[in-house]
Amino acid sequence: MAWEEDENAIYTVVVNHEEQYSIWPEYKDIPKGWRAVGKTGLKAVCLAYVNEVWTDMRPLSLREQMAKAEAREA
Repeated sequence: MAWEEDENAIYTVVVNHEEQYSIWPEYKDIPKGWRAVGKTGLKAVCLAYVNEVWTDMRPLSLREQMAKAEAREA
């Protein structure tokens, strides 16, 4: 059985420099450009956490650009 199909597989929640979230199998090295946020658990638990904390899907660079544009217009 592949790890993706294993309901008991443990995952780590990761985030990149753009504050985009994902989950990664705990037994694998975290890819370059991503870092663990300190949450691990079953897939459903990790996905629920991501759903709770990742409330703005826009990349950080876009949010910053939009904030600068708003400030110029004000």
